[in-house]
Amino acid sequence: MTPDGINYGVIHIRNGVIIGIDTSPSGSDASKTINMGRAVIVPGFIDLHMHGIHRFLIDNGINDLKEICRTIPRYGITSFLPTVAPRKEGEDAAFLKSISPIHSDGAVILGFHLEGPFLKITGSLSANAIAKADPKRVTSLINAAKPYRAIFSISPDLENITDIIPLMREGNNPVFMTHTAATVQQTKAAIELGAKHATHFYDVFPCPEVSDPGVRPCGIVEAVLADETVSVDFILDGVHVDPIAIKMALACKSKGPGSVCLITDSNIGAGLEPGRFIFGESGEIEFAYKGSPARKTKDQTLAGSGLTMDQAVRNAVKFLGVDIQQAVTMASGNPARVIGVDDRKGKIQEGFDADLVILDEDLNVIQTWIGGECRFSKQDKKVII
Repeated sequence: MTPDGINYGVIHIRNGVIIGIDTSPSGSDASKTINMGRAVIVPGFIDLHMHGIHRFLIDNGINDLKEICRTIPRYGITSFLPTVAPRKEGEDAAFLKSISPIHSDGAVILGFHLEGPFLKITGSLSANAIAKADPKRVTSLINAAKPYRAIFSISPDLENITDIIPLMREGNNPVFMTHTAATVQQTKAAIELGAKHATHFYDVFPCPEVSDPGVRPCGIVEAVLADETVSVDFILDGVHVDPIAIKMALACKSKGPGSVCLITDSNIGAGLEPGRFIFGESGEIEFAYKGSPARKTKDQTLAGSGLTMDQAVRNAVKFLGVDIQQAVTMASGNPARVIGVDDRKGKIQEGFDADLVILDEDLNVIQTWIGGECRFSKQDKKVII
């Protein structure tokens, strides 16, 4: 799958980078060529928002994070933003500093996504998600994440949030919006300062109250949809959001940068059979079936998902009626633009990283390659590198 469409051809890789694409295998070194038959080779998936997978949770520490990096290539993810839940002031920076020395031998870490503490509504997160807009705390978290970037999710309706968005934006970092009931004016102010992406859109974006009977109120959802410079992502599991909302976003964002993305927001337990797991300070969660949303056992509120990215891509084809090219772009090229790595990731193109996913005719992952190396193979055969 190239930017021009899905074509027959050969991808040449050297030192982890795509050095050329031919439409004919002639002239290729047969001893170093892998024939994938009728499979489709697509760009590696990029997950902008995930908390965990299998029995591993990012908030449990660096050892769990290492296992997540090794595990998620089986679902086609080649790079991602590990999402960190908020902690008390001081503890949050200390925890971030404890995991930032990680060296992944699997999926590439593109930065740490901080879902809090600058949020207005907690959702399934603990009360630690609520904090004042403190520039010193922002700086502390940015420094703790180094050498990685800190990508903040904020609520545009948090008091004085406009004072700290420019600080979060330094280095051309994206700023996400979420967990909010912001007004149109508050949303516009945040967008103007550079908050140009909405994560797990529609979820924890409550409807404004009707103040004038007969008049439908507008808020952040409408403000985001109306602005083509703002991208969005969705948890496409069929429960978190009605597919019609995603179709509407696709219509509104047809020309926008980053456009519409797929995320998993996967929690500990994702990818496994139904069961109960501990989601950090948020407590016990459970899955009703494999791939179901995660729900808190105490009140059955949503707490992330059991979605994997390969399933999200299949769901896009099934629920939205898009073709494979568009479904994959929502999981690769569009997230690459949001995170600012679209000059080297998200496409099968000369000069780009050799991050590849090989799919069968049913869009199941056969192999995942990261930087020119096979990190997952469903087949019991040696892969020639």
